Amino acid sequence: MFRSFRAAVEDALADALATLGFPTDDLGIERPPADVDAVVASSVAFRLAGEAGTPPPAVATDVAEEIDPDDYDYIAAVRTEGPYLNFYPDDTYFADTVESADADYGRLPDRETSVVVEHTSANPTGPVHVGRARNPIVGDALARILDFAGYDVDTHYYVNDAGRQLAVFTWAYETFDETDLPAPERDRADYELVRYYRAGNEFLEEGPDGEVEAAEEAIQSIMQGLEAGDAETLARVSEVVDGVLSGMRESLSRLPATFDEFVKETRFLRDGSTREVADRLQDSEHAVYEEGAWQLELDDWGIDKNFVFLRSDGTSLYATRDVAHHAWKFDNFDRAVTVLGEDHRLQADQLRATLEVLGEDTDKLDQVFYGWVNLPGGESMSTREGTGIDLDDLLDEATDRAREEVETRLDDRIRGDDLDEDDVERIARQVGIGAVRYDIVSKQPTKAITFDWDRALDFEAQSAPYVQYVHARACGILGEAAGAGLEPADSVDPTLLATDAERELLRTIARFPAVVEDAADELQPHTVATYTREFAEQFNAFYRECPVLNADAETARARLALVAAARHTVANALSLLGVEAPDSM
Repeated sequence: MFRSFRAAVEDALADALATLGFPTDDLGIERPPADVDAVVASSVAFRLAGEAGTPPPAVATDVAEEIDPDDYDYIAAVRTEGPYLNFYPDDTYFADTVESADADYGRLPDRETSVVVEHTSANPTGPVHVGRARNPIVGDALARILDFAGYDVDTHYYVNDAGRQLAVFTWAYETFDETDLPAPERDRADYELVRYYRAGNEFLEEGPDGEVEAAEEAIQSIMQGLEAGDAETLARVSEVVDGVLSGMRESLSRLPATFDEFVKETRFLRDGSTREVADRLQDSEHAVYEEGAWQLELDDWGIDKNFVFLRSDGTSLYATRDVAHHAWKFDNFDRAVTVLGEDHRLQADQLRATLEVLGEDTDKLDQVFYGWVNLPGGESMSTREGTGIDLDDLLDEATDRAREEVETRLDDRIRGDDLDEDDVERIARQVGIGAVRYDIVSKQPTKAITFDWDRALDFEAQSAPYVQYVHARACGILGEAAGAGLEPADSVDPTLLATDAERELLRTIARFPAVVEDAADELQPHTVATYTREFAEQFNAFYRECPVLNADAETARARLALVAAARHTVANALSLLGVEAPDSM
């Protein structure tokens, strides 16, 4: 409803400005401050004051006088407050908000635009490290939001299966005997295989010179075979890569983060597109051959570090193959969104500039950067020398801590007799993993964060459990009402929902589709988390001030309809963040 109300306000302002002879290109639409109970405000008078030759408050008054609310859907009144115009909704707005907030509430119309979201793409050399956990969490949330906002979304994991690291890994896997390796830390392929990679790197650093030289020749041979698209070499490397990926996928599925396709970079060696890119770049006016490699000078793009795209032996680099990869994306999708660590900004700038050298339309490319996730010192997590902390460790710890918190809170008053140990385990998983996702995605992506257990699992603060409890509470109210034979009203009389707490909750529910739209347009999933915190505060105020089951029957049914709308809204908002909405807690 908010989007419809905002559209009506835009029409009203545009009509008024046109009548007064003012330009209508910037309407100054904004959200009013919290102490103003209007739904939409406009600061357009500031922009027009100079042209009108009168103070902004006088301009605002002139504009307001040209608007007849009866001519526009949902607008009850427009009032000025100094230079601002404040727009207030009518009762139909509130009634339609309750009735429209169903299980699919907030989903926007099909935009007929395809988007590929590439995220995570960690090298398949071992389990996912906790420092990179922000990538799949942010990336998965972005994909969910874009899908809900009407885009046709594909999620991709770009697999580095052609670089030196994988050549080392393959050589080590074929060289070392498992009996010479330590036991794996978990019974899973990525943990079993990473032992070979670590052993190989240790040997290359500390082994006898002659044997290391022979190993380097074998590794170089694997790299040459990959570059040539040799089927046997590709099969050897794929055995290692696919094994590690199977374990990484299992780890990521716990978040959950899933992918429509794992795109291997060797694909762009086999199909000849990497060689074509290298040839075209060599012919570019920006190409130079320096220090034994072909490079692009990117001074025209304000980049003072050259882009190296071909080694002296004719082999390509990861960056070269990624250029071919992105050209392929542009051929197959209308937009491409890539989630990258802050430490990849230079490479991202070089990639964009190189694509422009090739004549590609880089307006189709959006790059979302994120900072590292750190853990506070002294945490009791299972750190292991040489491995750091893996994502699995974090998720295990989160579930264990959530279980302790849930068991502490689930006394007879809250728990009742209908929650058994399986329910406790389910809730612990939903709350624990939800807490990790929510705490990480709720921060602006570019800022490095330190994950804090107490904050993330605080049921009373602005955390995942705090918001999840709103959904559980709404489910509880609706379940208790159904048991008493009381159902939500099918058609709501908005005059029965007239208290400040009810109207504020209605305004917040109505705003949700616009939150989805803005988060998708700006590629900022943290704004959805901010919305859920505001939503939880409004629902809790309603819960405190507006009894539902103890009200008269007509009011109770209207309030139950509001509770049902709230339940759908908060469930969908949490879903966009990849956080489960428990029915009970």
